[in-house]
Amino acid sequence: MKKTALLNSHVSKAIATIGHYDLLTVNDAGMPIPNDDRRIDLAVTKELPRFIDVLETVLSEMKIQKIYLAEEIKTNNATQLKQIKALIDDDVEIEFIPHSEMKAYLSHPLNKGNIRTGEITPFSNIILESNVTF
Repeated sequence: MKKTALLNSHVSKAIATIGHYDLLTVNDAGMPIPNDDRRIDLAVTKELPRFIDVLETVLSEMKIQKIYLAEEIKTNNATQLKQIKALIDDDVEIEFIPHSEMKAYLSHPLNKGNIRTGEITPFSNIILESNVTF
């Protein structure tokens, strides 16, 4: 059995295939994720699992250099923004983009997976850009 916190085989596989500059998204329940092989649906019910819990687990296994967040999170979900910032290292760049632009990343060629959570708070979506561990 795995020794690390991440047990979901689909999320684990997506992270295992990531190279430098590749992307992975973690999303709320309402994000229109395409029904393709990158869709990883963890949603069980409203608020289960929570976005921040899934993000924390993913970050325990993935080195990132940049994150993308919806510009709208600043005014529509400041609490979630604060929790996200608490999880990322100080050297990780944060770029705010329109939510509509975030949707385009769901099908981006460098995107290795789109994780859907049970989160129901607005703009609880993040794009993680991979770094190297050496």
